[in-house]
Amino acid sequence: MKKYKFESIFANIKIRPVVSEEKDKYLSLASINKLRKFLPDINTEDNVDLLPIAFDACVVNRVNKNGDVMDGATAAKVTKNFINKPINIEHNRNQVIGCIVSANFSKFGSNDSLAELDVKDMKAPFNITLGGVIWKVVNKDLAEQIEESNDPTSENYMSISASWELGFNDYNLVVLDGGEKNIENAQVISDATEIEKYSGKLRSNGGTGKLDNNKSIYRQVLGKVVPLGIGLTLNPAADVQGVAVQTEVPVELKINENQSSEEQKIEELPLEDNASENNISQESTLDVKKERIYMKITKIEDITDALLKEVTASSITEFVAEEIKKANDQFLVEKSEKENELKAANEKAAVLASEQEVVKKQLEELTQKLASLEAEKVAKAQEEAFNMRMASFDEEYELNDDERKVLAADIKDMNDESFSAYKNKMAIMMKDKNKEAKKAKMEKEQKMKASEEVKASEEVAQISTTQEVVEQAVDNGSKASVEIPNSAPVAEPTIREKYAKAFDMSGFEIVK
Repeated sequence: MKKYKFESIFANIKIRPVVSEEKDKYLSLASINKLRKFLPDINTEDNVDLLPIAFDACVVNRVNKNGDVMDGATAAKVTKNFINKPINIEHNRNQVIGCIVSANFSKFGSNDSLAELDVKDMKAPFNITLGGVIWKVVNKDLAEQIEESNDPTSENYMSISASWELGFNDYNLVVLDGGEKNIENAQVISDATEIEKYSGKLRSNGGTGKLDNNKSIYRQVLGKVVPLGIGLTLNPAADVQGVAVQTEVPVELKINENQSSEEQKIEELPLEDNASENNISQESTLDVKKERIYMKITKIEDITDALLKEVTASSITEFVAEEIKKANDQFLVEKSEKENELKAANEKAAVLASEQEVVKKQLEELTQKLASLEAEKVAKAQEEAFNMRMASFDEEYELNDDERKVLAADIKDMNDESFSAYKNKMAIMMKDKNKEAKKAKMEKEQKMKASEEVKASEEVAQISTTQEVVEQAVDNGSKASVEIPNSAPVAEPTIREKYAKAFDMSGFEIVK
């Protein structure tokens, strides 16, 4: 048999005649009676070993709980290939109990018939509805269980459903919002690179079936799709409506001992191991002396040595599968919770990191502002100190612009200690420019000048008096003067001449 890259079991959900647990607007409470029109036309009086059945195998254009879906175009192409494929128990291919003999399409929710031309381009959900036969000689108890599931008064009413099996090599991804199931408005991802990127999110690949934006992602089978058969199960997963049989089950016939073996009708199915070659044959491993009970095991304590002798292997298989599924579901729930907690923690950490970045930025801005203010304060203090120092020099010394420039260049970067030493040095070097010293000197000079002027005035007054005396004395002396002969030696200067020369007025400055 050809090996396919992918094989998938599309489990179907059992529908009870009550309101759907999902409360999905697309579900309806269509009666199982509407499925009976798809039963294969088989003469069960002549074929008492056959139980005709009809069932919805899947809902096309609508994702199931396994995360898979088939579109209308693919369904129209492959549905006829279900014919002649096996029907097994719980997808155990070693427990084949019948085969499929017809394939049809019907409306989702009402099971009204649809033609292939109707569904080829159909975007809304619809059913693939199949007809088949159960071989009673293989498993009489299961056949009775299916018949009982058609009785509305039984607690097992519609307890058995069908799930399909497919083989395929290719698929697209479809993305849906929230709890949406119909793919008519889905985003389809067909690019191989994108499919590889997101395929790990699929439930069939161990993912959660969710994208990071909380949208759901599913697998849409396409290309060469081959139906591999149908499994009857108590634990379905898609939106279908059980397995239908004829409303009137043929009455069990007894063997007439007077008839020949060729004319005998079957009383019990399956036959005993030592049945003659003229009767219907069966596998030697089937124990027909003990009636096998097809029941549902609910807890591990139910499995006893006595029970193992009575129940079918599928009951135990079903229980183990249920327990595995429960454990898996619990694991997925816990995993989802942990992932949500981790996501919440990461989001919180991201928020805290973002807030920390904001605080860090604000702190940096405040630090910069503080440093700027501090620098401004220092600069202002330096400017004030510089101005005060320059003012002190201006107050203490008489300076020109060139001298101020030199002083400013010297003291602009000095601290207090350096400036104090510098000022002491300048006091020595610029003592001649000290305003107080110059003022004191000027006052002293002015006092000296005033004193000299007073003294000079007194001297002038004295000279005037002396001149008068001299002039008078000269006048008196001239009267007694004698003529000196030419030949006589030059006479000494007279007292008047001496004083006149000594006190010549051209040598004095008279202050008025």
